[in-house]
Amino acid sequence: MSSATLSPSLSPSAALLEQVARQCATAVSPALAPLRERVLARFGTSVCAVLFYGSCLRDAAPGEGVVDLYAVVDDYRTAYDRRVLRLTNEWLPPNVFFLEAEDGAGGRLRAKCAVISLHDFEVGCTRAFQSYLWGRFAQPCRLVHCRDEATRARLHRALAGAVIKLWQEALPCLPQRFTASEGWRRALELSYGVELRPEGASRPGVLVAGFEAEYRALTAGLAESLPALTAIDSDHFAHALDAATQQQAQRRWRRRQRQGHLWHILRLMKSVLTFENGVDYLAWKLERHSGRRIEVTPRLRRHPLIFGWPFLWRLLRERVLR
Repeated sequence: MSSATLSPSLSPSAALLEQVARQCATAVSPALAPLRERVLARFGTSVCAVLFYGSCLRDAAPGEGVVDLYAVVDDYRTAYDRRVLRLTNEWLPPNVFFLEAEDGAGGRLRAKCAVISLHDFEVGCTRAFQSYLWGRFAQPCRLVHCRDEATRARLHRALAGAVIKLWQEALPCLPQRFTASEGWRRALELSYGVELRPEGASRPGVLVAGFEAEYRALTAGLAESLPALTAIDSDHFAHALDAATQQQAQRRWRRRQRQGHLWHILRLMKSVLTFENGVDYLAWKLERHSGRRIEVTPRLRRHPLIFGWPFLWRLLRERVLR
């Protein structure tokens, strides 16, 4: 193989788009329907699509956790009746809301619903420096609502672009030969390392486990989109990127991590404007992933924007977030 460098802008191959479309169309549990309807009721005609991703998708148990949804909207002006919500969504997308719905059997379904415009989603998946969106949506997801075929085509292209973007940035940090699962684990390690998260180092492996076939299919389609990536066989891949490209990529990830930690802190603090009982939810999530008891004081619950900073600093100092 000859030495290669990375192209700054690449289009998804037909094979990659086909695989993304197949994953998006995979059936989901009927239990998700009340939450989908709750999203449509909450944000109205502005919603052009709803994406389902995250741990409840991997576990196939929407009723046993907090479902991760993305409401893709036409624009923020029609999605909100409060100016502050529109401005915060424009400034640092997405906004995140906590939604609940009845499951039809007397139980409650819960969702963490992020709101983002279709334009911002496309930019975040394909052109943004930070991995916040392309790191998430390079992973398999499901399209559980879509207004029309034009929107569907744009989302498929954005999701395929997220796969390309993640691998464009991660490929120089991989060994020259690797399996699809090894490559995805390392790529997701890099992406997860950009944010402050309570999950341990094993989390990227958990994301890949059980979805190996989907990741292999994505990687095969990706090999037709990313010239620097070579398919040896259905599960083994290689690259021959030069040392200068590898060093540049490593520097970008270090810079991305410094910026990403700051943006993640700002998103956490912004969530108190949109998340009912947002401090309690954050504490619950941290306890769930870290196994450590997180005390929320009445003062912090009443004034999170004032007293949240010392609380956040303590989490960082004690490496609950890292």
